[in-house]
Amino acid sequence: MVPGMARPLLPAFARRRGIVAFWAAAALGLASAQALAASPARMPDPRQGGGQSERSINEWLVRMHDASSQRSYVGTFVVSSSNGAMASARIWHACDGQRQVERVETLSGERRSTIRRDDEVVTFLPESHTVRTERREAQGLFPELMKAEESVIPDFYTARRVGSDRVAGFDADIVQLLPRDGLRFGYRIWSEKKSGLVVKLQTLDDSGRVLEQAAFSELQLDVPLRMERLVQMMSVPEGWHVERAEAAKTSAVNEGWGLKQPVPGFRAMNCYKRPVEGVLQCIFSDGLASVSLFIENYDPQHPRQEGVFATGATHTLTRQVQDWWVTAVGEVPPQTLRAFSLSLERRK
Repeated sequence: MVPGMARPLLPAFARRRGIVAFWAAAALGLASAQALAASPARMPDPRQGGGQSERSINEWLVRMHDASSQRSYVGTFVVSSSNGAMASARIWHACDGQRQVERVETLSGERRSTIRRDDEVVTFLPESHTVRTERREAQGLFPELMKAEESVIPDFYTARRVGSDRVAGFDADIVQLLPRDGLRFGYRIWSEKKSGLVVKLQTLDDSGRVLEQAAFSELQLDVPLRMERLVQMMSVPEGWHVERAEAAKTSAVNEGWGLKQPVPGFRAMNCYKRPVEGVLQCIFSDGLASVSLFIENYDPQHPRQEGVFATGATHTLTRQVQDWWVTAVGEVPPQTLRAFSLSLERRK
C-alpha cells in the first residue's frame, strides 16, 4: 500500500498498503498486482565493515519517511504482475519540507490524472469530462511513523540491509523487513543511498515469494518543480461534471462498533462514514501494513457470498455479522482479516 507513499484513496492499493504510494494506487487504479521476481542484487562486501548495515529498523524507516517530504522528483512508476499484466504512470512530486503536491498521469489503461495537495484530492477523467474531488487526511506515508512512544514497528518487524543495486540509474540499499509473526507480510525495499527515497518495493509472503512489485523505471531527483503550477492544474475545466465524495470523519465507538480484543500491533487510525452509500470505513495500521473494515447494512433480499479472496498481496474477507455485512481488506495474510472480523462486535 515507495517514495511519497501515501496510501491509496481507491480501494485498490489502500487495500494495499501494503505500501504502494498514493500516486501508484490512485493513478493506476489497480486492484492489486502480483509481482515479478526481482533482478539479482549485489550483496554487501564484508570488507567494507558495518556502517549502514548497523542501522536500526527505526533509523531506516525514519530516513525513508523523511525523504518523501524533502525531495522533489519526476518519474515513471511501473506496477507489474506475475500473470503478465503491467500498468504505469508519470508522477510529479513537489514538496518544501512541510507541504506536498503530487500529480499522477496514467500511461496505460483508462486515461486519468490525479492531483493531491495535502488532504485535497482531485481526479480528472477526460473521456467522460468528469472531475472527482474528496478530502482525506494525509495519512499513509510509507512508513506511517507514529510518535516514538506509540511506534510498535520494532516489536513486530526486523530490518537488515541485504545488498545493493541500481534502480532507474540510482544506487540503492536493499533493506529487508521481515515480520515476527504470521499476521503481516514482509517487504524488500530499495532505498536511494543518498536520500533514503524508496525507489522500488516488493511485498513478500511467509516463504519469501514476491507477491507484488512496484518500481520507478525512470526518475529525476531534485527537479525544480513549482508547487503553484501543480496547484493551478487542480482547477475544474469549464463544462466538466464534478462529483464530490462525501465522507464524514467519525469513530467506531461513535458508530456503535468496537473490537472485543485488539489485533496485535494494529491501532485505529481513522474512521469515515459515507452517508450516501451507507458505508462505514475503519482503518487500522501497524505502521507498515493497514487493514480497512467496511461495514454496511445486510440486505437479505440480495444475499452475498462469504469467503476470502486474494489478488496478489491484497486479501479480502467478507462475512455477515448479525444484521450487518462486513468486508475486511488489506495487504495482510487472510488470518489477520479473520482476527479483525471475529473480534468486531456491535455495541449499541
